[in-house]
Amino acid sequence: MKLNRRNILKAGVAAPLGGLPWRSAKAQAANTIKLGVPVDMSGMYRDVTGSTSIAAARQAVQDFGQRGFNVEIVFADHQNRPDVGVNIARQWFDRDGVDCLVDVATSSVALAANDICREKNKVHINSSAATSDLTGARCSPNMVHWTYDTWMLANSVGGATVRAGGDSWFFITADYAFGHALERDTAGFVRAAGGRILGSVRTPFPGTSDFSSFLVQAQASRAKVIGLANAGTDTINCVKQAAEFGLNRRGVRLASLLLFITEVHSLSLNTAQGLIVTESFYWDLNDRTRALTQRIRPQIGNAGFASTHAGTYAGALHYLKAVADMGVAAAKADGAATVARMKAMPTDDDAFGPGSIRADGRKIHPSFLFEVKKPEESRGPWDYYKLLQTTEADKAFRPLHEGGCNLVRS
Repeated sequence: MKLNRRNILKAGVAAPLGGLPWRSAKAQAANTIKLGVPVDMSGMYRDVTGSTSIAAARQAVQDFGQRGFNVEIVFADHQNRPDVGVNIARQWFDRDGVDCLVDVATSSVALAANDICREKNKVHINSSAATSDLTGARCSPNMVHWTYDTWMLANSVGGATVRAGGDSWFFITADYAFGHALERDTAGFVRAAGGRILGSVRTPFPGTSDFSSFLVQAQASRAKVIGLANAGTDTINCVKQAAEFGLNRRGVRLASLLLFITEVHSLSLNTAQGLIVTESFYWDLNDRTRALTQRIRPQIGNAGFASTHAGTYAGALHYLKAVADMGVAAAKADGAATVARMKAMPTDDDAFGPGSIRADGRKIHPSFLFEVKKPEESRGPWDYYKLLQTTEADKAFRPLHEGGCNLVRS
């Protein structure tokens, strides 16, 4: 099905009104939960958020079922700009009655939206932004950070690469909050493992597609590993241009610190084979992940179903469970109280299985280190990963007392 505003709004699960024509619009609104999905619909992150994230939220509503209240979904393109994201959030909260933001791609937008949700006492469930500051210095009682973060990525990829001999690094870093956090966290793990940082370069975000001069600087450093602290089409272009330069033939290893399955698809297995990837979700991981992907496939066609989309699904589903548990009126009145209820309830869904939410808002689940398959190893569409190692939930994310979140009691 092609996703558009009309079809998305049909995602609402309408509670039976019992044939009472005198029920006012105000009464219906009081019994309606509104989810807002601000995503990148047209830029470099459109494949890892975009229409598939909207479909994921819709699937969560469908799987939640009818529990005596209505659910509506609205969405907008924030263009990866914090000012646009803030304006969208304010309009949704002040005029349109939105109760909860889900997805909220791009770290700079997420941090700005986080402040608005706290100010307006609404709920923020983030599945796409990576900065670990969301559960650190910028944590909020109104926020849950679901899928992954820069600390998790750095912990998995950084340490494993150094242990495999990649003990000197140069970073190519997207010049905004996400890139800075990812470089910072990865550099910490590289040094802790005995590696050295030989340099870094910041690349404009958004606004560049030619990374040749940055790759030349990285090569000139003689680092064994070039760490790509970027994402989306920036990562795709870096990997493609590095292959054109023949860096792999010169013994230089690329460490893509954040690479989604949709980007592997864009690169093709011929180009991406051998890359190391950290994920918290893979569609072919187990029977539950396969079943979820099969359910959502009619909505998304041949598009990729990435971890960010899975996080939107799981976060929205758990939020709706909390609303059902505490009541619509109470949930609409107090976003922080709703998040507190989400933290008190164990999580369980087909994307991530059983889990929990910590006091700092960090959703806890395992992380997985994958290697991208060779073309001859793939059995069909989207069969791209082979599992190298699993980091258990209690080790996958930054320890609770190390983030500097003021919600954590010493």
